[in-house]
Amino acid sequence: MIRLRTLSLRLLPALLLLALAACAAPAAPVAEAAPPAGAPVIETPSAPAGVPNLDTSCRVDSDCAVKNVGSCCGYQPACVNANAQVDPQAVQADCARRGIAGVCGFVEIQSCACVNSRCEAPAPGSLLR
Repeated sequence: MIRLRTLSLRLLPALLLLALAACAAPAAPVAEAAPPAGAPVIETPSAPAGVPNLDTSCRVDSDCAVKNVGSCCGYQPACVNANAQVDPQAVQADCARRGIAGVCGFVEIQSCACVNSRCEAPAPGSLLR
C-alpha cells in the first residue's frame, strides 16, 4: 500500500506536466474556403501604428512572394505581394509596447499562389496548380 502511494506521488507531477504539454500543442491549420461569387469582400483590419499594412494583392502567381512579416515571437513567413514593405522589427516592437506575446511556431511556406486576387500559401498537403 505504501509503495503504491509513493509511486503515485512520483508519477503525479509527470502526468500533470504531460497534460499541460498536450494543451500547449499547436492547433492544426484550417483551410479557408473561397467566398462564393458575388459575396462582399471583407477588408482586413489595418495594422497598428508604426506597423506597415501587408499588401497581399496580386494578378498572377509571380506577383507573390514568401516574406518574413514578423510576429510577437519573431520569424513569421507569409505570402504577400512581392513588392510589399514588411517590417518584422516594428511588429515585435508593437508587441512589446502593448505587453503581448504570441503563440510561437509557424508553418513552413515553400511557395505562394494568386488566388482570387490575393497571395495565399497552399493548404498543408495540397499542391499548387
